[in-house]
Amino acid sequence: QVQLLESGGDSVQAGGSLKLSCAVSGYRDSACRMGWYRQAPGKERDLVSTIPSNGATTYSDAVKGRFTISQDNAERKLYLQMSSLNTEDTAVYFCAAQGRSSFYSPCEFKYWGQGTQVTVSS
Repeated sequence: QVQLLESGGDSVQAGGSLKLSCAVSGYRDSACRMGWYRQAPGKERDLVSTIPSNGATTYSDAVKGRFTISQDNAERKLYLQMSSLNTEDTAVYFCAAQGRSSFYSPCEFKYWGQGTQVTVSS
């Protein structure tokens, strides 16, 4: 079981930057990814970015080139550096972790934080 706690959400002006953090506790399957999702008002929760224990990161087209995901395994923290923010980035951002039901099962996002609000104003 993984527990996730986000922080760093805030209100910023368009063009600004913000860094989100996620504290990870409990057992994390190192074969699986962690990531960030976001949910804007009235919209579905969308995947923003993922990162494996080691390997290539992924980004949605909406944030590619503006957001950077990173992790500090020693501190057990996940980060999302967001730059060139625009009003369409306004959402609740969720830290998420994948897990597996068994060793041979696929990794799936199963664990979620409570979310942190990011509001970008023009």
